Amino acid sequence: MNRTPVDSSALRSVGYDAARRVLELELTAGGRYACLAVPGRRVHRELMAAESRGRYFVREIRDRYDWRRLR
Repeated sequence: MNRTPVDSSALRSVGYDAARRVLELELTAGGRYACLAVPGRRVHRELMAAESRGRYFVREIRDRYDWRRLR
């Protein structure tokens, strides 16, 4: 999946696969994660447009979806 580098203290890059409904995040603290069953493109669009991507991640994503660490 192609990820877009972002300017954030929490996130290094973000990608979204609409067909699989997977949001992929690379954290500045280390590690890449797949967030599963993310509905539609809304969450990805809002994350990318957020004034603070880190705050949006914590408020709208972190505890709402199932996660899988990627190698």
